[in-house]
Amino acid sequence: MCRAVRDVALCALGLFLVLSAGCSKPEEKTAPAPAGAPGAPAAMPFQVKRIDLGNAIGASKDVAVPTSSFKPSDTIYASIVSDGSAPTVVLSARWTYQDGQVVNESQQSIAPKGPATTEFHIAKPDGWPKGKYQVAIAANGLPAGTKEFTVVD
Repeated sequence: MCRAVRDVALCALGLFLVLSAGCSKPEEKTAPAPAGAPGAPAAMPFQVKRIDLGNAIGASKDVAVPTSSFKPSDTIYASIVSDGSAPTVVLSARWTYQDGQVVNESQQSIAPKGPATTEFHIAKPDGWPKGKYQVAIAANGLPAGTKEFTVVD
C-alpha cells in the first residue's frame, strides 16, 4: 500500500508541474524600436522658439545683449532660436521700415536635428534712418514670428 500512495503522490506532483508550466507566461523579449518605426518616439517637429535682436552676436550665433533700440551706425542682428527636426527648412527674414518699405530680404536653408540658432543681419554704412522697423521671420514660407525695433540717436 505504501507503493500505491507513493505512485499517486508522484503522479499528483507531475500533474501539478505540468499544469503550472502551462499556466505561466513566457517572458517576451523586445528589441528597442528603430527610429522612425511605429511605436518609436516621434521627433519633435521644427519650430521657431525665440527671435532675439542685438548689435553683436557670439560664436554660437546668439545675440550677446538683446535690445530693441539701435544707433544709426549699428549692424542689426536677428538670432533665430529653434528646436525640432526636419529634412530641410528654409528660414527667411524680411526687414521693413515703418512705412512698409522693404529694407532687406534674405533666406537660409537649414537641416535641423534639435536645438539650433540661425543668424540674419543688416548693415547700412551711411547709417539707418531714425524710426521704427520690423523683422518678420518665416519658416518654409509660413510666418514664424516678428520683432519690432527702433533706430534712435
